[in-house]
Parts: sequence; structure tokens; C-alpha cells
Amino acid sequence: MQLNNFIKISQISLILVYLVILAGSLVRMTGSGMGCPDWPKCFGYYIPPTKSIQLEFKSNHSYEEGMMILKDQEAFLVAKSDFKSGKEFNASNWDVYTKHDYTTYDPVHTWVEYINRLIGAFSGIPILIFTVLSFWYWKKNKWIPILSVLTVFGMGFQAWLGKTVVDSNLAPYKITIHMVMALLIVAFILYLIFASKTSYKPQKYHKLFFSILIFAIILSLVQIILGTQVRQFIDEQTKLIGYQKTLWLESPDLNFYIHRSTSILVLALNGYLWHLNRSKLLGFTKIKLVIYCVILEVFTGILMYYFDFPFLSQPLHLVLASILFGIQCYILLECAYKKRQNEQA
Repeated sequence: MQLNNFIKISQISLILVYLVILAGSLVRMTGSGMGCPDWPKCFGYYIPPTKSIQLEFKSNHSYEEGMMILKDQEAFLVAKSDFKSGKEFNASNWDVYTKHDYTTYDPVHTWVEYINRLIGAFSGIPILIFTVLSFWYWKKNKWIPILSVLTVFGMGFQAWLGKTVVDSNLAPYKITIHMVMALLIVAFILYLIFASKTSYKPQKYHKLFFSILIFAIILSLVQIILGTQVRQFIDEQTKLIGYQKTLWLESPDLNFYIHRSTSILVLALNGYLWHLNRSKLLGFTKIKLVIYCVILEVFTGILMYYFDFPFLSQPLHLVLASILFGIQCYILLECAYKKRQNEQA
């Protein structure tokens, strides 16, 4: 019973982690990364404001340390300590917030970022639960509880990374590390799901298939990293020229051309894996899902470049890449299992 619960909760955790990735991509698409300028609270509140009037100074109001106000639409101020305001504004109670230079409150940006944080927090709950349950596997496979514990630490590290991303005013390299860490957590959970199974499909190990699959996974990861750099270029263009989508990729940098060209190699490699699986009757049925993901990836990439970033095309592009990476990792686990069986035979 405990073992069945472990698999189900692990699957729920995987879905929630992918929802976090989707939410994060929506944050990036909408430019909501600094919608909550502090962490873990948002404008100093556990539940952020919904209107800018809520951030105006209030007389005879109890403020807690870290709470923020927007003073005369000129600057965000942060309460130095807990205090109750008088009838008049007293500047000595406040520090000027200097981590970013915008002076407007956008409720959409704030709540997109806040919901992203909530999903991230909720995703940690089933991970904690399956970590407790994982110790039932200690005698069978010690890697299951070990990786479960590492997943908990990974989620904690992700939360800390989220804080540093906000503190750094969205430093590009920290956003990239944040994304890669999410994919590592996906890989950990996929291993836990696979290793806790009691029966496996009849499949065949093939050395060339195994080697190309490893290279394809590495290439997918490289593509995702390159994609975050392309997205950073678009963010910079948005700051320069605003939301004139037709101009965002008018003069793209080198990362864009590498990313676009490498997609051809991704398609070719995974297409060859599909051919090997079919011609050698290897039995890795999930390779079809890989092909579907790659085709949709290319399609959303074409939509963004030639049709000026249609709504939701960016988050779909990222989520599909993350799902592709996950399916490839699962097939690798299946292939590695058959390899071990052959070596033990």
C-alpha cells in the first residue's frame, strides 16, 4: 500500500514541478519577474495588494518591518521596523527601495509572480510526503530514499535561487541556473517513479540507440540553456523598444542562430532514434512522444519568429522542451535497465 502511494505521490509531484516550469515561463513572458520585489513576501505582505491604492501611505496604520509603500508615485519605500504611523508621513521610518528603478505597481505582474511562488511552495508538499514514504524502499533500493532526500534539498535550493534571482534584479545567469535546477529535479523524480515500479515492459538494449540517446538528452539541455539566452535578448530588446514584437528579432545575436540551427540536429537525432527503435524492434514506445514534442517545438519556434510571438507561444515552447527532456530521460532509464539486465545475464 505504501509503495503504491509513493508512486502516485511522485507522479503528482512531477506534474506540479512541470506546472512550476509553466508558471515560470508565464512570468518571463509577461515580464513579471519583479512583480514581487521582495522574497518570500510580496511588498512585505504574505498576500500581495490587488490595487495600487493599497500601497499608499496610511495614517494611524500599523506597519511591520519590510512592508512597502509607493510614495507620491515617485519611489517605493520600505518600513525600517515595526511601527504605527501618525497623522503625518515621517520619512525617518522608511528606507528608499533601491533594488530596482521602476515606480509603478502592476497588479497583473504582481499576481502572476505571486501565483508562480504559490505553485512552487505547494509542489514541495507531495515531495516531502514521498520522501517519508521512500524509506520503505531502503532494503530494496537505497537510491530511492537517497534521491528523495536530495530532491527535497533541490527544492530548497530552488527556493533560495528564486530569492537570489529577485535580489539580483533578474540576473540572466541566475535565471538559467534556476531553469536547469528545475530540470534536474524532474530527472530525480522520474528516476524515483521508474525505480519504484514492480514490472517493466519487454524492451531490448541497443548500444547505438543508447549512445545517441545520451547525446540527444545533452543536446536538449543545451538547447534549453540557449533558449534562455535568446529570451534574455528579447527581454533586453523589450526594455529598449517596448512591445514592438516585429522588431525583437530584427537583428538577433549569435545565440539565436545557434539555437535555431541546432534545432535541425535535434530533429534529425530524435528522428534517427525513432527509426532505430522501429527497425530493430526495441520496444521503446515513448519515442513517439519524443517525436511529437520535437515537431511541436519546431512549430512553436516558427510561430514565434515568423508570426511575431503569438500569445502563449513562448511558454508552450519552453514547457514542450522540458517535457521532451523528461521523456528522453525516462527512455534512458528504460534503456539503462535493459543494459544492466544483459550484463547480469
